[in-house]
Order: sequence, then structure tokens, then C-alpha cells
Amino acid sequence: MITAARPLVEINQQALRLLYRELGIVDTVRFLKQFTPGYGNYTQERDVVFAHKPLDDIVGEIEKRRKTP
Repeated sequence: MITAARPLVEINQQALRLLYRELGIVDTVRFLKQFTPGYGNYTQERDVVFAHKPLDDIVGEIEKRRKTP
């Protein structure tokens, strides 16, 4: 069976409609986010943010945030 190639934008729109219908909006967004490459340079940003913080302080902040609802 030979099918005519459709424009990619049309395929993307149909795929999104199917995902919304089957998964719901929240899970569709969660699914799509795993394919988003992001932006910036995390390594450089991490070095700037945590350059002068001792590891114990960083761990303490993480634990504090986990306890906050």
C-alpha cells in the first residue's frame, strides 16, 4: 500500500491530538518534555551557582526543600 506523504506539520498536529485524547494534557506534556533538549550550558551554570557553597550547605538546602510541601 502506497500512501502519499503528508506535511510534517499535519502529522505533528494529528499526533498531538491523539496524545491529548489518550493521555490527557498533563501526561502529554510530560511525555513531550522528555524530548526537549533544553538550552544553556548546565555545567557552566552549575559551576557559577555552586562555586562558593560547601557540599553540606547544598545537601541541607535539598533536604529542606523536600520537607516543604
